[in-house]
Amino acid sequence: MNRIVNRFRNSLAPKVIVSTVLLSLIVIYLTGSALNSQLATGIKKVNIDSSRIEARSTIFSAEYRFLLAQGEKDEVVRKVLDNVISSATSLTSNENAREVIFIRSPGNTREQDYETTSNLVEPKTIPEALRKIVRKESDLSWSYVSIKYLGGQEIPGLAFGQKVSIPNAGQYEMYLVFSLANQEATLNLIQRLLILTGSALVLLIALIVWLVVRQVVKPVREAAHIATQFTAGDFTQRMKVVTGDEIATLGQAFNAMAESLEKQIARLENLSRVQQRFVSDVSHELRTPLTTLRMASEVIYASRENFDPVVARSTELLVAQLDRFERLLEDLLEVSRFDAEVAVIEAVDFDIVALANQCIQDLALVATERSTELRIYSIAENIYIKADIRRVERILRNLFSNAIDHAEEKPITVTIIASESDVAVGVRDHGVGLDENSLRRVFDRFWRADPSRARTRGGTGLGLSIALEDARLHNGELEAWGRPGKGAHFVLTLPRNTALGIESRLIKLQPDDYHG
Repeated sequence: MNRIVNRFRNSLAPKVIVSTVLLSLIVIYLTGSALNSQLATGIKKVNIDSSRIEARSTIFSAEYRFLLAQGEKDEVVRKVLDNVISSATSLTSNENAREVIFIRSPGNTREQDYETTSNLVEPKTIPEALRKIVRKESDLSWSYVSIKYLGGQEIPGLAFGQKVSIPNAGQYEMYLVFSLANQEATLNLIQRLLILTGSALVLLIALIVWLVVRQVVKPVREAAHIATQFTAGDFTQRMKVVTGDEIATLGQAFNAMAESLEKQIARLENLSRVQQRFVSDVSHELRTPLTTLRMASEVIYASRENFDPVVARSTELLVAQLDRFERLLEDLLEVSRFDAEVAVIEAVDFDIVALANQCIQDLALVATERSTELRIYSIAENIYIKADIRRVERILRNLFSNAIDHAEEKPITVTIIASESDVAVGVRDHGVGLDENSLRRVFDRFWRADPSRARTRGGTGLGLSIALEDARLHNGELEAWGRPGKGAHFVLTLPRNTALGIESRLIKLQPDDYHG
């Protein structure tokens, strides 16, 4: 069942066929209903007209016979009444059986009782509403009724009635009741034929739509399949073009696009390889002269007390810039690994709380120089995770160093929360903060919120970018929040097992102490 539902959701052909069939059903239903209504109205009208003519003729004939029987004895009058009933109950011209009912009119006090019905029809077949109309009107009146027989049988009928005068018996009401069984059978037959015809039309429409959609969808599916192969890295596939219609035009345009994409991707891949190799080669080649420069700078730095104060200060700046240059080379090498998708993790079990404390101790001197401190709050004394300890340490150091640089001499809060499957580290400072533009670019490479400030403190502009890559390499996430003048909040969320993804965000990105 699920496979059928998924196929319906993911395939265009079933959607088009089902939509067309549903719309066809609605149209056919409305058309069939209107046609059935028109036919039923026409059949009923013809039946009423023919029955009215027969009823008028029969009642007129009965009145004529009763008029001829004026002054005759009761036996003769009753015989005339029987003849009227016998002739009236024969088959009509439309082959609808009919019954005759004679009912004494209210106020008739004659002793002779000529109330009678044909074929054991119950007098209560005639509704009181029709009787009132017949007694009031002098012309023929009619109504739909249900013909009731003494045996309990009921069939639909049409009753026509008029007042008649029977010799020696006074005023009576004469009713001719026509059976509508044949009419009902005809209408039912028409309805069945309409349903059968409508069903056949729906099936034919569905078949036609399926054939048409198949012709249209087949090249689309082929294009989707080729596009999937493109995604997998196979750029040699092309659509087959055998006709000259619009689908062929689509295929030709698709093939042209595929060739262009293949060339562009090949060019970009080559450019990317060249760029990655260039960065990697330059980074490696610079290490040898950098080592020589560092050795020379350390010798000069050790003798700075013998130099002029200006020269001594220059040696200090030289050492600091060489340290920064070395960090930049290391970051560039790591970035090149990420770009080449060769970065791997070496997962081990370790205590992230102990690791965070160690990073804070290592940065304590820097924090003291910036007149700030890092305060750590953990949900537990020990929280063990399985991850690459070197990369996690680098993430924490980047986050702590970034917070120290922008804390504006205010304390920094480090929060560690863990669940059975995830662990989260929040780093909250109350310094200069970040605006909306900075939040969008805070993880971009070589971007700094305050370039002049970052350069004096030795930042490379790659720390947060590498931290984000390290977090995602662990199937985790690193997020940032900030407001100008209200500080910033960085939240690192990692799975406790790198083979699994994170299941929940344990620390809210917007801190609870912000009420802006």
